[in-house]
Amino acid sequence: MKILLIDDDPFALKLLSIQLRAFGLERRGFVEVVCSQSGRAALEILEQDPRITLVFCDLQMPEMDGVEFVRHLDRLGYAGGLVLISGETPRTRQAVEQLARAHGLNVLGTLGKPVSPESLLQVLDATIPAAKPPRTSPPEPTYTPADLQLALQHGELLNHYQPKVDLVTGRVVGVEALVRWQHPHDGLVMPCHFVPMSEEHGLVGYLGVEVMREALRDLRRWLDAGYQLDMAVNVSLGSVSSLDYPDFLAEQAHQAKVPLRHLILEITESRLMDNPQVQLDVLTRLRLKQVKLSIDDFGTGYSGLTQLRHLPFDELKIDRSFVHGSARDPALRAILDASLGLARELGLRTVAEGVENQADWQLLQAAGCNMAQGYFIARPMPGARMDDWLADWEARRRVLVDETLSTNGR
Repeated sequence: MKILLIDDDPFALKLLSIQLRAFGLERRGFVEVVCSQSGRAALEILEQDPRITLVFCDLQMPEMDGVEFVRHLDRLGYAGGLVLISGETPRTRQAVEQLARAHGLNVLGTLGKPVSPESLLQVLDATIPAAKPPRTSPPEPTYTPADLQLALQHGELLNHYQPKVDLVTGRVVGVEALVRWQHPHDGLVMPCHFVPMSEEHGLVGYLGVEVMREALRDLRRWLDAGYQLDMAVNVSLGSVSSLDYPDFLAEQAHQAKVPLRHLILEITESRLMDNPQVQLDVLTRLRLKQVKLSIDDFGTGYSGLTQLRHLPFDELKIDRSFVHGSARDPALRAILDASLGLARELGLRTVAEGVENQADWQLLQAAGCNMAQGYFIARPMPGARMDDWLADWEARRRVLVDETLSTNGR
């Protein structure tokens, strides 16, 4: 394997080359460091030498800048690791990194100038798995409306549940129902492979009925077991645009013997406001029936502030793209803090999605978020596994709460 360095400054090239060789490249599997002072020349090298599996590229170059070079790497189908280097502001470096990732490139790091030995070593430690050729993935499954209709008839759709916990006490306060398809041949099929198709072909209403029916049945069982939980269910645009939906939902809950106050309807921000008068009618009637309303994926649509002003939401779910990593990203932290501040001013509960590690958890606690949801707490699971998980979580919860009290010096 080889490393390619690209920088129009000969001194910077030489210095970076010396720094890299000092880390013992041979034992890491690299046999050579190739240098280029031009992006165009570097592309020619890449086209001719497939052994280059790691590229360091400066962003500010006169003939072809780093953004153009990233675009050409995508065109070439480059599958190795990429490290971006620049003396530009962190926001500019972050923008180029985001662009490179959008092109599907494997960005190992974005380093400021002058490059520190510590940051170089961190990048090199990540290169060995990155240099391996990508695995060939099986083709994505495709399904027809007829397939989904049969699945509905045969009871192949089922719910998985992801817990939501209180960030102060760590107690489980609810779960979100997430539909899955237990396909007889393909195994467990994720919703991205069939929900969009169901919306396009008018089947999402039938899908929603099945999801809600199972969610209410499971919720009744947990309430009977003594767990005080709320059930969050995603609802389609068609549901909140149908004037008889509040009465239909009330009848479903009555049959399941579930008080409507335990139900939360999550409505994706970008799907609202196509029929504002009807949606205001439906959502207001749902609130009068004590159903809670949550605006989902807040910050990813275009009319969120207008919706928060006019529609009777009482919960705001902050999208995972603004949560995970906020502890180390000032821009994400600013968006997170602004969302939480807005929710407080409007009297809304807040739920943070995408809580992946303890750093996310601790940041949200300090920022005053109400609830958390994500892999750090639990992955979505079948309803039958919830009882065991609840018992396991109780022990873990006490540790998290004790750590918080210790950190706060109480």
